[in-house]
Amino acid sequence: MSDPIKQFEEEKKERLAANRHNEALISSADAFNSASNKAQYSYNFTWMGRPIIQYPQDIIAMQEIIWQLQPDLIIETGIAHGGSIIYYASLLELIGKGEVLGIDIDIRAHNRDKIENHPMYKRISMIEGSSVSKETLERVKKITEGKQTVLVLLDSNHTHEHVLAELEMYSPLVTKDSYLVVFDTIVEHLPNYYLPNRPWKIGDNPFTAVQAFLKNNSDFISDMNIDNKLLISVAPGGYLKKIK
Repeated sequence: MSDPIKQFEEEKKERLAANRHNEALISSADAFNSASNKAQYSYNFTWMGRPIIQYPQDIIAMQEIIWQLQPDLIIETGIAHGGSIIYYASLLELIGKGEVLGIDIDIRAHNRDKIENHPMYKRISMIEGSSVSKETLERVKKITEGKQTVLVLLDSNHTHEHVLAELEMYSPLVTKDSYLVVFDTIVEHLPNYYLPNRPWKIGDNPFTAVQAFLKNNSDFISDMNIDNKLLISVAPGGYLKKIK
């Protein structure tokens, strides 16, 4: 009798491989990515009462990664309304271990109040300050001490310069076989007029920062299995796995 779990995994691999060559599926996903970003689709969702500003596909991808890794610490740059750090904290609560560290240059009072009074705050700590300042990094390093598995997520300022600085500063904190996830790489694939009044644009965004980082850092690879699975995502090419 065949092993049903093994069979499921083999069938999943076949589906992911087929996705790469399914022109109708890829075309439909590309169209949705463009139209949904223009419509600010990611603002439609909340997690446990807080705006999460993520796509459902990326939310599920993060759940899979977190369950697989069962990290001791999740670091995210960019807090906004707090939905994502609350989401990660809730998953860690279900697992029964771990904590979330959120970093933002400006944690607005009304957001801080909602986060600090949320049931999941017991697994959350926050740092207000620039994610690329030496002072912030030193504080983060102290928190990582003794943590066996560390996962890092970048979702703050989306300019090339800022994201590349974050990649260089935070990549050493990621533990082997864990991930460094860079959100909003989708910017490179969208027309510039989709993002009016934003400093990031085609040629100057998280995707270009990732490409520059990977050229000089062989410790990480872009996990294309995740891209092939999601197709609809704000982080194409941004799921970076630490392989050594």
